[in-house]
Amino acid sequence: MAEQERTGMVTMRGNPLTLIGPALKPGDKAPDFQCVAPDLTPVTLASSAGKARLLISVPSLDTPVCSTETIRFNREVAGIGGNSQVSVISMDLPFAQKRFCGSENIANIQTLSDHREASFGRAYGVLIKELRLLARALFVVDPRGTIRYVQIVPEVAQEPNYDEALNALRAVAG
Repeated sequence: MAEQERTGMVTMRGNPLTLIGPALKPGDKAPDFQCVAPDLTPVTLASSAGKARLLISVPSLDTPVCSTETIRFNREVAGIGGNSQVSVISMDLPFAQKRFCGSENIANIQTLSDHREASFGRAYGVLIKELRLLARALFVVDPRGTIRYVQIVPEVAQEPNYDEALNALRAVAG
């Protein structure tokens, strides 16, 4: 079965890019995926079952916007508490993610690498065909596994709407 492709939802410096995978929306069941943690253990959506999840995809932690975004979310989710899990997912190798987290004191979120199979990127429709990177996007998944919030940032080099995503997470984290 051919993978779904969508063009024009995301740009890089104004140039349209092609996203591979479905266009998920609030109310959809969150698809499972398998990524790798910095210690090389596999992590799936089911690994955080029963928690409110904020899944953040970024092109690469080694870029200024992705670094800024990850550092800000790390700082802001510290006060959310409740039953939540925040994950930043990129195609970066687990070793690079571990280095980044150490140098930036990232302790309130987990980083996950989708480099092997692009499992998250394909399942959530954020794999950029032309670059084999993930688009900048945010998904809030409630404890029952339903997507409650989706934000696909239209220009890869722009930051997301932090407040909307954090408010959506707070609403389902209880």
